[in-house]
Amino acid sequence: MELTAVDRRLLAALEDGLPLVPRPYAEIGRHCGLDEASVLARLRAMIEAGVIRRFGLVLHHRALGYRANAMVVFDLPDERLRPAAEILSRLPFVTLCYRRPRRPPLWPYNLFCMIHGKERRRVLERVDEAVAAAGIAAAPRAVLFSRRCFKQRGPRYGLLASGKAA
Repeated sequence: MELTAVDRRLLAALEDGLPLVPRPYAEIGRHCGLDEASVLARLRAMIEAGVIRRFGLVLHHRALGYRANAMVVFDLPDERLRPAAEILSRLPFVTLCYRRPRRPPLWPYNLFCMIHGKERRRVLERVDEAVAAAGIAAAPRAVLFSRRCFKQRGPRYGLLASGKAA
């Protein structure tokens, strides 16, 4: 998809996230010289063309009081990974769930899920609930609590001179 100057302005306007107003697409449109319907149409076209692959939000969980945050990692047989991941990802308290390659001999884990909480004790209870729900109590695992928070932000769209997304 060839991006127009308007598309590039729209992508730049999205880099800092949607404004927290009742009509965020109308607000973005005002900065880009578009009406709300045009913003939505351009975004839809860029999503369909693959220029925008994901549209989500970045939640600053620590600012909301969620300071006991744990990445739970599992070493599952490959044939058990998908069914377990499907169950884990449907749990309301699991915010991320994904597969990663093992890195033997130091890192045997291939399934990762994130559980945020306000109290460490409660997060550990949730880990037990998740393990029971997925039927993976016997699987080797580790619970890795965050010690620091890295900067969280939305994507930055690098644009080539041709106007195509990098």
